[in-house]
Amino acid sequence: MTQSVSHSLPLPPHFEAGRVGQVWRVPYQARAEQARAWAKQHAIAPAAKDKTRLCLMAIDVQNTFCIPDFELFVGGRSGQGAVQDNVRLCEFIYRNLGLITEIAPTMDTHTVMQIFHSQFWVNDAGDNPPPMTTISLAQVQQGHWKVNPAIAHSLAKGNYLLLQSYALHYVQTLSQDGKYPLTIWPYHSMLGGIGHALVSAVEEACFFHNIARHSQTNFEIKGGNPLTENYSVLRPEVLDGPDGRPIAQKNTRFIQKLLEFDAVIIAGQAKSHCVAWTIADLLSEIQAQDPALAKKVYLLEDCTSAVVVPGVVDFTDQADAAFQRFADAGMHLVRSTEAIAHWPDLSL
Repeated sequence: MTQSVSHSLPLPPHFEAGRVGQVWRVPYQARAEQARAWAKQHAIAPAAKDKTRLCLMAIDVQNTFCIPDFELFVGGRSGQGAVQDNVRLCEFIYRNLGLITEIAPTMDTHTVMQIFHSQFWVNDAGDNPPPMTTISLAQVQQGHWKVNPAIAHSLAKGNYLLLQSYALHYVQTLSQDGKYPLTIWPYHSMLGGIGHALVSAVEEACFFHNIARHSQTNFEIKGGNPLTENYSVLRPEVLDGPDGRPIAQKNTRFIQKLLEFDAVIIAGQAKSHCVAWTIADLLSEIQAQDPALAKKVYLLEDCTSAVVVPGVVDFTDQADAAFQRFADAGMHLVRSTEAIAHWPDLSL
């Protein structure tokens, strides 16, 4: 046995698949005691002893995206996509508890006054754009949408013209770089709110892994910069202001940390947006360093769903096409039910 546990473990008694779509409090102390007993019962060694180091990056597995009736629930084509994905994700964590060295959940994190929220913009009538409004470069140039003067005090020390100049630069940069146009999203993943928290069942699985493997859960916060969108955990959409000075930067530390693992396993929400953006950014970094590193990335395609609003928009085909591009570049498309020991290019 080259790893602490090279076979699939049973699901622990506390896991209830039927509760994955609900919000509840994790009983930490009880789970800590159970995790220690579970590790002893199944001879699960501390993660520090792993010869093959595996990182599970769980992208934005938060209530706001994963619980029905929350702000941006990712239903996928089934209508229950994120809930079903997280049942499989929890089961994957528990069955591979002895193989996963570290879990790195990313946390989409927002406040009210951000460039993609209604409060940031107004029209001549003083109305804010409703959620899901797309703001184009032409609309900003023509003054159809302008920065809300009332937010200048909080975000620019009262310098409204500076903020308006930046807003024009922002949408212009998105257009020039071929990125999605600016979308006004519903208030979601609000810092301090219930929607920001990890899905309870996933949080419980991460906590259980932390205790059983003596491996600190590595939370990565993203999305808090008021002046840029941040779909990817690895870099924001716009890095510089109109004067060329940086307003944000790539998450170089996390990129390098990921690439130091023998394998990076990726799951989360939404497949068409934050997951695809993060993988694309990781692939860009890999191709700049060594294209062969792509083979150490494994995409859990049954633990992620695309944004689908029935009768309005369906990003499934675009998401699947993106995943195929990632596979063509050398990454692996795998399923959570497949034994890790049988994954290609991975020696345990």
